[in-house]
Amino acid sequence: MAKIQLDAAWSDVLRRYKEDHQDPRNQACHKIGIPLIVGSFPVGATLIGLPLAAGMFTVGWGFQFVGHAFEGKQPSFVNDRRSLLIGVLWCLEKYGLKVFEEAPAPAS
Repeated sequence: MAKIQLDAAWSDVLRRYKEDHQDPRNQACHKIGIPLIVGSFPVGATLIGLPLAAGMFTVGWGFQFVGHAFEGKQPSFVNDRRSLLIGVLWCLEKYGLKVFEEAPAPAS
């Protein structure tokens, strides 16, 4: 399967995201919260699933904010909205599904 190629700017967002998510409790909360949030969209696309999707979305964000309380940092998306998408890639990688390739880190 072809992987998503992150350019230097998106790779930098991913690196900063990883720096903001070091605490294992925060990572555990995100590994629950992100799938709930992402899963709420297709579930909510049906009228019958809308109440369930609202609950999934709300509980998912609850896990996110609890995780950041453990981390002691504000959520990454506060400073860069691209982190909302990067978080999904980060979560997939945590589950062993690396669907992206990063650009090389800039030389120091």
